[in-house]
Amino acid sequence: MFKFLTKGLLRDRTRSFFPILVISAGVMLTVVVYSWLMGFLTMTIHENARFETGHVKIVTRAYHEMIDQKPFDLGIIGIKEMKAELQKEYPEMTWLPRIYFGGLLDLPDEKGETKTQGEVMGMAVDLSSNSKECELLNLDKAIYTGKLPQENREILISHELAEKLGIKLNDKVTIISSTMYGSMAMQNFTVSGTVIFGMMGMDRGAVITDISDAQLLLDMEDAASEILGFLPLYNEEQTMIIADNFNKKFSDESDEFSPVMLPLISQNNLEIMLSMIDERMGMFIFIFVFLMSLVLWNSGLMNGIRRYGEVGVRLAIGESKGHIYRSMILESLFIGVAGTVIGTMIGLIFSYILQYVGIDISSLMRDTKMIMSTTMRAQVTPVSYYIGFLPGVLSSVIGAMISGIGIYKRNTAQLFKELEI
Repeated sequence: MFKFLTKGLLRDRTRSFFPILVISAGVMLTVVVYSWLMGFLTMTIHENARFETGHVKIVTRAYHEMIDQKPFDLGIIGIKEMKAELQKEYPEMTWLPRIYFGGLLDLPDEKGETKTQGEVMGMAVDLSSNSKECELLNLDKAIYTGKLPQENREILISHELAEKLGIKLNDKVTIISSTMYGSMAMQNFTVSGTVIFGMMGMDRGAVITDISDAQLLLDMEDAASEILGFLPLYNEEQTMIIADNFNKKFSDESDEFSPVMLPLISQNNLEIMLSMIDERMGMFIFIFVFLMSLVLWNSGLMNGIRRYGEVGVRLAIGESKGHIYRSMILESLFIGVAGTVIGTMIGLIFSYILQYVGIDISSLMRDTKMIMSTTMRAQVTPVSYYIGFLPGVLSSVIGAMISGIGIYKRNTAQLFKELEI
């Protein structure tokens, strides 16, 4: 039977060419769209991780409750000891402390009196040569004018803020803030460069300084707002295990200043976003199955009309309607598998091109190199190799099942009459 059906499909291409073409196109689109969504998801995770969440983040319990406000006065004390312990427990990970703070940026005139002043939000990171922060934040590419801080008490400020306040490179400015313990803090800095962040809130007033300078300004010696941890390659399950083990060992629910580790998935509503993408992907596959089933159903009806003579012959030699119906479904299964394999291969080719070459959208997203990459890429995962089989095979079989019902509605005598004609 298998040999008979295969020969029939190969010799009569009108029975297989159009269905295979439709299935291949649908499967190819399914594979490309899925890989594109995975690429978008990976990029979203990467951008969130490097800029704000890390693969895991350590904060105090009190800080966690007000994490949107970034209250550095509720930060972690004793980060040197904690980093040493973390490096011992998780040697494969990189640990980077950061401080977020707010204040005023004051530009003095020739007499040392305030010339202009503006509100700023500060971000303090490790800018030393052996740190990965410059790479993570794309600072080298995001510099608009000037250079990275290389000396103590040098800062980067947003280009928009610099233009607004009339600040030029190498100008002396003063940051006015409050210390970790609530007293006033003032420190002079030299502007070494300006940055365009690509985010309205930060472009209006943000500064970046070395964490050692921020610790001195805010009276946060050996302290930080957060400690971010990065794996060599992000793995959601691994981060969940690491966070669970850390919290069991180091976190104390009765102590509001005890550390707690947050995996990336539990930050910035990423878990909700990932579940929404899964739902959309399921809906996308369902729509493709439905649409391709309709197309193949219509194709099956037209093909069935043309094959009434064949059906008449098969009935004349004693073949039952049920057997004919099942053989047509089996044919559709062969067609579905063939179309799915072809569509998957073509889809994977396009997906790999999008993964390694990508689409440059820099013309649409000018000056946003710090916040996110300007090249959109797909990502081929193991699921990409088989996700097309569900819509490809299922739509073909469903289309054949619906169109094949006509066999039972046709009168045998009418089929013989059509055969004679």
